[in-house]
Amino acid sequence: MLKIAVLVSGGGTNLQAVIDAIADGTIANAKIEAVISNNKNAYALKRAENHGIKNICISPKDFESREAFNREFLLKLNSYQVDLVVLAGFLVVIPPEMIAAYKNRIINIHPSLIPSFCGTGFYGLKVHEGALARGVKLTGATVHFVDEGTDTGPILLQKAVAVKEGDTPEILQRRVMEEAEWKILPEAIHLIANGRIAVEDGKAVVR
Repeated sequence: MLKIAVLVSGGGTNLQAVIDAIADGTIANAKIEAVISNNKNAYALKRAENHGIKNICISPKDFESREAFNREFLLKLNSYQVDLVVLAGFLVVIPPEMIAAYKNRIINIHPSLIPSFCGTGFYGLKVHEGALARGVKLTGATVHFVDEGTDTGPILLQKAVAVKEGDTPEILQRRVMEEAEWKILPEAIHLIANGRIAVEDGKAVVR
């Protein structure tokens, strides 16, 4: 049974998609061990509570330095003894120590087709604003492993979504979530939980 920690800063819609996929069997051989947020007001914590999942807030604001926060965060994460860390809208930079400790065991969902509209500064609505400003006809979402860079780790899954006339960033964001994010994040977790993902020569391979 793959034990998962989900890290989230906001409403937790991707978290809900994972919870639902585990409940209906779309994700087999996995369970969410804990939900961790940096935001005490994140609705994701309430979602976890509603489903009887352990949840905790650890905020950088409560520590005298980022180094002290990073140490405590890693200690708390380690205490849950999870096999996989899922970043589902987590707006905190993952420290190198955590990346090293969980090499190829941290995945992230990003709301574009990497390498487009990703990297430093591209998060949330900014991704969709960038896509609309550029006039792309297709956007989508990507699940990737997390490495030391920003959105640079091996890509597991991608799904394209059409950009439509009259889209606003908010409308496009919702379509990308519904048609891509909520589908490929559970799929990626299922593949990992069932031993079907390997990283070879810096690339993720589905077996």
